[in-house]
Amino acid sequence: MSTLALVTGATSGIGRAFAERLAAGGHDLVIVGRRKERLEEFAASHPEVVVRTVAADLSTDEGIDTVAEICAAEPLTMLVNNAGVSHYMPLAELPAAKARELVHVKVVAPTMLTRAAVAGMQARGEGTIVNVAGMIAFSGPAPHAQMPRRAVYAGTLAHLVAMSQTLSAELEGTGVTVQVLCPGVVATEFHERQGLDMSAVPRMSADDVVTASLRGLELGETVCAPGVEDAGLLDAVFRAELAAFGGQSPRLATRYRAV
Repeated sequence: MSTLALVTGATSGIGRAFAERLAAGGHDLVIVGRRKERLEEFAASHPEVVVRTVAADLSTDEGIDTVAEICAAEPLTMLVNNAGVSHYMPLAELPAAKARELVHVKVVAPTMLTRAAVAGMQARGEGTIVNVAGMIAFSGPAPHAQMPRRAVYAGTLAHLVAMSQTLSAELEGTGVTVQVLCPGVVATEFHERQGLDMSAVPRMSADDVVTASLRGLELGETVCAPGVEDAGLLDAVFRAELAAFGGQSPRLATRYRAV
């Protein structure tokens, strides 16, 4: 029986690399993106598998609903939520339309597509969901001098991390695996489309990011950070979060009491 994977943002970068790797592994594909000509070019160059192209804009409710219907109706073995935009800028300067686009693409779309796919995966007793976020999800405490203004963008990626971790625990024992993929800077068109010159910054290849994701799934990693050599750093973050969560009390903390 053939396996079927759906990849969003499949016209370039990490999404294209996922589609290439999955096609090479014999998966039939549903590939989603805004640029119809690139989707069709990919399909024409991969006659060895069945490729369905879906031109959809995931910054719109219509686009999300179109792809969600496919996620709910088709027997997906893998869903890769990769579509993305950045819009790095101070929150006060971020146009409302761009803020809305960012939240739709990186929060609403992966949430609704995952919701649509997961019931069928549970019923079949197997499936994999990969949500592509980024290491910027962990950058909140960084001084602004070290990082671009990114409040909304970082927040959307942090949502993907928390949602994926929580959903992974929720689906334990069902046969459905969830991973959040957190690369650093990747050599794709992503930054170029925002007018950012990253040529002087060391960057990982999109193919290496996919290699890490697939190997991370084999290792049972819920959070996959392709460029972090010491996985204990991530474990320390998550242990600290659980310690803070478990350290709460109904009694007002001492530091908040009147002296």
